Amino acid sequence: MRSSLRAGLRDGGDVLMRRSPAQWWFGGRASGRLAVLGYHGVDDPEGFARQVDRLLRIARPVSLDEVEHAVALRRPLPGRAVLVTFDDGERSVYEHGLPVLRERGVPAVAFVIPSLVDTETPYWWHEVDRLVAAGAGPERGTAQWLRHLKTVPQAERLATLDTLRAGHPPVRQRQLTAAEVRELDSGGVRVENHSLTHPLLDRCGDDDIRTEIVAAHERLTEILGHAPRSFAYPNGNWDARAERVLDDLGYGTAFLFDHRLGPRLPDHPLRISRLRIATTTSPDRFETILSGLHPAVHGLRGRG
Repeated sequence: MRSSLRAGLRDGGDVLMRRSPAQWWFGGRASGRLAVLGYHGVDDPEGFARQVDRLLRIARPVSLDEVEHAVALRRPLPGRAVLVTFDDGERSVYEHGLPVLRERGVPAVAFVIPSLVDTETPYWWHEVDRLVAAGAGPERGTAQWLRHLKTVPQAERLATLDTLRAGHPPVRQRQLTAAEVRELDSGGVRVENHSLTHPLLDRCGDDDIRTEIVAAHERLTEILGHAPRSFAYPNGNWDARAERVLDDLGYGTAFLFDHRLGPRLPDHPLRISRLRIATTTSPDRFETILSGLHPAVHGLRGRG
């Protein structure tokens, strides 16, 4: 009952926000910005198709190649430029996202965790969810566990995961195969680096940071037959040490997850803003995210 009420209030707020004069003002301002959409999976294929169709009507989808070209030549992207990205390499991106994008000729990027390719190893946050549901650890909701594990040092996070696993059967999750990763890459969804195991890099030691980025770079080079050139910080957690490793490897772009629009020519190519979005996002919220109004309101609430 309470969740339904919250959903109703949220949806009503999205409708009001979209119809407000502020949406018109932000929409005009957004024409001179770069919107990088940060998805994870494609949980609603039909909803995703509607979102992509809307982008084709009101925006200018661009490829990562175009973003890299703009950065290299210091020439702004075209007005209303939008780049579609996915984090983690979920199977639904291959099964449901790729057909939608390929049919419409819209380019995208998938930032993949290469240690999981060709395995049944789950994302660690999915594993926490399953283990907590099975009664692992002190009584605490999944959201509380994840908030905690995202703030502790890497060694403590790994030790806590081992403790939660004790006495429970292994959690399995079917991951992408190397052949499917290559099909994504050749099909218009460029495959790039998202670290080896998806730690919180700002909670890692220097050696772990280098290993996470370099080992992932080498594994993706082996899978794809060419080296990756772009990176998405796991959980969006930027770290200066990670940026230096990326610079040493010659990466041209790297992406945050800060729910912001960026300039048409990124100020800092290794810290490009992205908007948090899902295929289940309502049409009203989708519009206010693209305009920058929802991120602005979200930012004000965060500072309140």
